[in-house]
Amino acid sequence: MSRSKAGSPHDPRGQERFHEERATYTVASAQPDLEAGITAIRETVKTLKPRPGVYRMLDTRGDVLYVGKARSLKARVANYTQIKGLSNRIQRMISQCRALEIVTTNSEAEALLLEAQLIKRYRPPFNVLLRDDKSFPFILLRADHAFPRIQKHRGARRAKGNYYGPFASAGSVNKTLNALQKLFLLRSCTDSFFANRDRPCLLYQIKRCSAPCVGRIDEAGYASLVREAQDFLGGKSGAVQAQIEKQMAKAAEDLDFETAAILRDRLRAATFIQGSQAINAQGVGDADVFALAAKGGQVGVQAFFIRGGQNWGHRTFYPRNTGDLELGEVLSDVLLQFYEEVPPPRTILTDRELPEQELVAEALAEKAGHAVAISIPQRGARRKLMQQAQRNAVEALDRRLAESGTKAKILRELAEFLELDEPPQRIEVYDNSHIQGTKAVGAMVVASPEGFEKGQYRKFNIKTAQTNDDFGMMREVMARRFRNLAENPDGEDPPPTPPASGRGARLGERSEPSRSGVGKTHHDIWPDLVLIDGGKGQMSSVRDTLEEMGIEHVPLIAIAKGPHHGREGREVFHFPDGREKTLPVNSPLLFYLQTLRDEVHRYAIGAHRAKRSRAITASPLDEIPGIGPARKRALLLHFGTAGKVRAAALDDLKRAPGISAGVAQQIYDFYHAGG
Repeated sequence: MSRSKAGSPHDPRGQERFHEERATYTVASAQPDLEAGITAIRETVKTLKPRPGVYRMLDTRGDVLYVGKARSLKARVANYTQIKGLSNRIQRMISQCRALEIVTTNSEAEALLLEAQLIKRYRPPFNVLLRDDKSFPFILLRADHAFPRIQKHRGARRAKGNYYGPFASAGSVNKTLNALQKLFLLRSCTDSFFANRDRPCLLYQIKRCSAPCVGRIDEAGYASLVREAQDFLGGKSGAVQAQIEKQMAKAAEDLDFETAAILRDRLRAATFIQGSQAINAQGVGDADVFALAAKGGQVGVQAFFIRGGQNWGHRTFYPRNTGDLELGEVLSDVLLQFYEEVPPPRTILTDRELPEQELVAEALAEKAGHAVAISIPQRGARRKLMQQAQRNAVEALDRRLAESGTKAKILRELAEFLELDEPPQRIEVYDNSHIQGTKAVGAMVVASPEGFEKGQYRKFNIKTAQTNDDFGMMREVMARRFRNLAENPDGEDPPPTPPASGRGARLGERSEPSRSGVGKTHHDIWPDLVLIDGGKGQMSSVRDTLEEMGIEHVPLIAIAKGPHHGREGREVFHFPDGREKTLPVNSPLLFYLQTLRDEVHRYAIGAHRAKRSRAITASPLDEIPGIGPARKRALLLHFGTAGKVRAAALDDLKRAPGISAGVAQQIYDFYHAGG
């Protein structure tokens, strides 16, 4: 088996590294056919050379089935024609393959990195995949200001400064950040807020900032605090604490008790940060620790993040599509996918040998820009840390299996309660949020047997529905959600009639991962169940809308609060044919459905509030073509308000700083066109 890994092909540095020679070879066929797949592969092998690179297997629709890397493309791809030596899973993949796309690279390590980027982009159903969760949070100590700011950071690391992480969760980074503010009194405000202060803010009063904005500390003193913070976060916490203790003792000798009290509070903050580490990682330095557990056909990987001898949290990953792969290869794939998002540390500790371990280390070192060592700890603190990670991996997987068993039972009960043929694998839940019809937003959340699929959530800005018309809003949401599927239910032309069951109405028999949407969007997938937050009216709106679109086989149910607004768990479930059902107040199935309803309610309200906030901060000047932030700021500073800009004469506009005669004419014409 070739290695699999996730990453982003849009990295410009990666595009420069790889020497790409693309070639696609296609064999037309409509149905999965092993012989057709082998023929496509053989045609490709004829043109290949023994060079390193990456290959992509595509199906009849052009969707990526699998991404693999090879030291010798010719030899590796040719192996897929030897059917007797391949597993059933790989044979199923070959039977769906109708084309290959080839990219050559300069080395096998480069191929490994490119493979990672392509899997991240395409999320193929036959590769090992990590859940596509949000990016990990970091602490950023900026270096682009005379008084650097300390802040939480997610996403691309474009800002100049030092990044410390990853932290396992937003909660862990927030706690650490609060303690660091108490310890080093560094500012956390934005540059614009900093520039416009004339007196200290509340953070100075509660001793969490040194107030450089109003000169309560000079640049040299603040730079000293920044150096201490860098040392502390870089692993020299003991030296920083010793220095603060000296300063506190000297202040006490000088009878400067106020300064001594401030230093005492800073020491307590340092102690809190170190005492909050649930794992003893002293002497480990910077390292990530990975341990794997397998049971019941599922795999769990426990990761500890150690930086400067401090534990910055832990996370458990549950990779998909592990199939019949060796556990060492699964762990190797997990590492490569994880480090596509996170910079690798110098030391990675694992609980088992990895296939091609030196190659993986070489690829990660190339990505990180420094040496990376992968090893199995044998003794001392590192061995104890690994044993703890192994225990955590086993316990986390046991909990997940128990939860999965419970979830499977609940889904079976749900199928029975809603009279479905099979337990649903993809549940879509819908709700609307607005205030008297304004800033209306529709929301869709998606749930599968593995939990909420947040990468599949979608917001709908309501465009056509009348003010305060909840039913019209729901009709619009349904029309936009199912329009593409109604026009092309199988993703092919001409579109056939949808199958007779919601489950069969999905994209045929491609592969099991497509059932929950891995590698696909809502445009491509039929739900097994549509759950609507509402009563009879919402149900009628959705039912009629789908019938008008020729969609009659998607199971629908509406969940409405009972006569006491759900406080007693008296939700009423409305069926498309007008029937109503209820569940016992202590039913686990009721709790599950309430959880789905509450999640879409939360998501809809959040989308509505965000839209309302954007409207509050919007300016009438934003509507003028060619007026960017700088000119808008200049106009507001000169005239005071947007209303005065609108009322200004052309000569007055020309006198505004930074506004040329042409721009002034453009603004004047915008407000006085036709007048």
